[in-house]
Parts: sequence; structure tokens; C-alpha cells
Amino acid sequence: MDPVLTKHVREPNSFTLDFYRAHEGYDALTLALGKKPEEIIELVKASGLRGRGGAGFPTGMKWQFVDKKTEPRYIACNADESEPGTFKDHLLMERNPHLLIEGCLIGCYAIGAKTAYIYIRGEFFHVQQVLEQAIAEAYAKGLAGKNILGSGFDCDV
Repeated sequence: MDPVLTKHVREPNSFTLDFYRAHEGYDALTLALGKKPEEIIELVKASGLRGRGGAGFPTGMKWQFVDKKTEPRYIACNADESEPGTFKDHLLMERNPHLLIEGCLIGCYAIGAKTAYIYIRGEFFHVQQVLEQAIAEAYAKGLAGKNILGSGFDCDV
């Protein structure tokens, strides 16, 4: 099976917005914003997408369990990478940060959140800089912040 998350991580400039957009980056966000949040949750459930932690919990189920009456709602992305012997989060944040950002934005839209927080450990300072640059690029191009892609959806990362 071909890799999905790490498909381009060894290519030069894979961390940039231009590279990500040239490889269908943010297309899923564009599609998601054209659907109802409930439809996104059902699509994610049908896809079989699971968390990357040890439990591998189904993402669509997790999103479905969010209490839609509680405000405000947030996405908290735990990229601590504290599992012994793993390097899965670090690699994506360093080499494909827009994938993480796009996923956070889609998740926020699906559960009705307006803010996503990404937790990374202090030892990853160089990764923090890459991620902060990617977030700034997303804001500058209208992919994060107010009225994302002209959809009326606001979300901060």
C-alpha cells in the first residue's frame, strides 16, 4: 500500500504551502466546507480513519461524541510524541505541517469548534518554528482565521 501521510516527506520544500497546494493540499478543506458538519463526520467514520496514538481510536466516532450543546468547543491536537521509540508526529510537523493544519481545520468545522490548539513538546523547538511558519502561511492565504476560503467559517489555529 502506498503511504498517505508520509508520501512527500522526503521531497525538497515539502513543508511549504506552495508544495502542499501543488499536491492537492487544502482540497479536502475546500470540499469539507461545502458539506454539512454531520456529513463530514459520517465520511470520516466511513473512511476508517483512526488516531495515530496507541489506542487507534476511530476519529469519526470521537467527533460524533462531542456535545454539540457545549460552547465553546476546541480541537486539542496532542503532538507530544511521548510514546517510546516513535517519531510519527515530529516527522509530519517538520516535513508536512500543512497536512496537520488542514486536518485540524476540518475537525474544527465538523464539530463546530472555532479554535484548534496543537501541543508540542519543548524539545521540538525547531519543529515549532516550522509549524508556526506554516500557520502564518495558512492565515496569509485565507486558509485559517476569519471567513476561511470565503465560506463564512472562522477558525484559529
